Amino acid sequence: MKNFLVKTIANAGALAVAVWLLDKITLTGDSTGKEIGTLFLVALIFGVVNFLVKPVVKLLSLPLLILTLGLFTLVVNALMLLLTSWLADQLDLSFHVEGFWTAVLGGLIISVVSWALNVVLPDGD
Repeated sequence: MKNFLVKTIANAGALAVAVWLLDKITLTGDSTGKEIGTLFLVALIFGVVNFLVKPVVKLLSLPLLILTLGLFTLVVNALMLLLTSWLADQLDLSFHVEGFWTAVLGGLIISVVSWALNVVLPDGD
């Protein structure tokens, strides 16, 4: 449970950095508290998407991953971010990613920041 909480906090931090750096990834709210709450809900959705959907997509795209020496992972990460944006829209959360290339860059930023935060934050293992 502690590991899940740490990963959710790392995802929230990584999403916040992506929102801050990229104009086409938006997170809006009436107040700072609502924005933080929305950010944590989106981080939960992002974590669930990465836990349930990403392994299936990576398995199905294994030939492309091998052919591109792993660079297709950027596309998979972008698709997971776009899926998170769509799910957030369906749940009436104010998080939106505008366009595929923004999702590619956002996915790259989120991967790097999330990795760095997971290194720094304790996971209890």
